[in-house]
Formats: sequence, structure tokens, C-alpha cells
Amino acid sequence: MKASDRHRAILELVRARDTNVEQLSAALGVSEATVRRDLTMLAKQRHLVRTHGGATALVGVHEPEASLEERKASQRDQKEAIARAAAAHVQDGDTVLLDGGTTCAALAVHLYSRQNIHVVTNNLLAVMTLANAPGVQLTLIGGDLRGSSMSTLGPLAELSLSRLSVDKAFLGADGVVADFGLCEASAQQAYLKECIIKRAAQVIVLADSQKLGRARQQHWTPIEREWLLITSAADEAELAAFRAVKDVTVQVVECAASE
Repeated sequence: MKASDRHRAILELVRARDTNVEQLSAALGVSEATVRRDLTMLAKQRHLVRTHGGATALVGVHEPEASLEERKASQRDQKEAIARAAAAHVQDGDTVLLDGGTTCAALAVHLYSRQNIHVVTNNLLAVMTLANAPGVQLTLIGGDLRGSSMSTLGPLAELSLSRLSVDKAFLGADGVVADFGLCEASAQQAYLKECIIKRAAQVIVLADSQKLGRARQQHWTPIEREWLLITSAADEAELAAFRAVKDVTVQVVECAASE
């Protein structure tokens, strides 16, 4: 089989479902080493995303976005552990930005009792938590309301961000893929995160283990600078792709299992 035909067959199989090297090798009748080389080439060409032991589709992939209530209930213990670890990075006098999403909303809880910090956010869940915090100066980024995440975005939010800067930006995402960045359900979400990244001295991404390597939406925010990933305990193989990127520092937190 010619390499071009093999690549086309691989993409058809990967787009049908996530698959691994062994399955692709058996389906195509070639060695696993050949499949690995093909996957590496296709990933460099941004036709797919390499995962531990296999690949997942990048182009044309879409799945229904979870509701706000579903996201609140999902991975609650992991999000709490990540939020607690993230709060340790906030120092007195910092100006920090909290992105939309339930993990950043959980971080807001841990900032309530802080003194002399300035929180900038488009996250209405975080605003409700911090509205009466005595030591927190709170700035809400205006814009169009996105009810499914209770956050603001759009041109007004982008304009607001162009007029400020922050010490640390805490970002959530639907998915986080090494070498690609953050995966989002809408172009506006992805672009707003890009605006945030440009205005932050330090970028910190908060992502539970289910979001690592997840590429199930069609819009992307590249992170072409140094950044910190705070994530919950995952299989070391899932973290290997991030550890291999020179600009990424990985902090793994442990969380207690729900009873």
C-alpha cells in the first residue's frame, strides 16, 4: 500500500472513532512501527492528534456541549483539588484573571478570604462568589452572555481585555492537547482565550484528567509561550505528551475520591 493511500485510510479510521496503533496495524496490514511513523507525520500536518498509543481526530470533530449543570457535577473532586492548588499560586497584591468555567468558579471560592488582590473575570459564577469579598477588588468583563457557561464573550469582552493586563491568567477549556492548545465549542470562546493569553504575565491552565488529550470540539486556542498545566492525577502516559513540550510545566494534584 502506498504511503498516501495508507494515510488516507488511517484518517478514515481515526475519524470514525478513536483508535490505537495495534488496531490500525491490524486493519492496514502493516507493522506498528510504520503506523507510528504515519501518525507522527499526520499529526505534524495537523490532520489528527496523537494520543498515548494511538490517535484521535482533529479536523471536523464535534460533540454536543455539556450543559452547565452537567459540568458542575462532572469531576467535582478533581476540580476542587485543582482549584485549591491554583489558589496557592495567587499572592497578595496580584491581579489575576479567572476564565469562564466551573473549575475557575471553584478557584474563586478559595480566593474569597484573600486580602489585597484584584480579580478580573468574565465568569458570572465567580462574580457571585466574590461579590462581597472584603479584600478583593472585582472587575467584571462585559460582553455577550453565554448562558450555557454563565460567562461573557464577544467584541466588548475582547475590547475590555485590550485595555488591561494581569499577573496571572487562569484558563479552563473543553479539552487540552499538547502542541495544539485549548479546544473550545465556539470560535468566540477560543478567540477570547487568545486575547487573555496576550494580556497575562503568566498563563495557568486548569484541566481535570478527562480533558487531557481531548479534541472533541472544532475551535482552538494555541498557546505559543510558557504555561503551567495544573491537572488531577492521571495515567503517566497521558501526561507524557505535555511533559515533552519544553514550554509546558505540569503540576499534578491528588484528590480524595468521593464516598
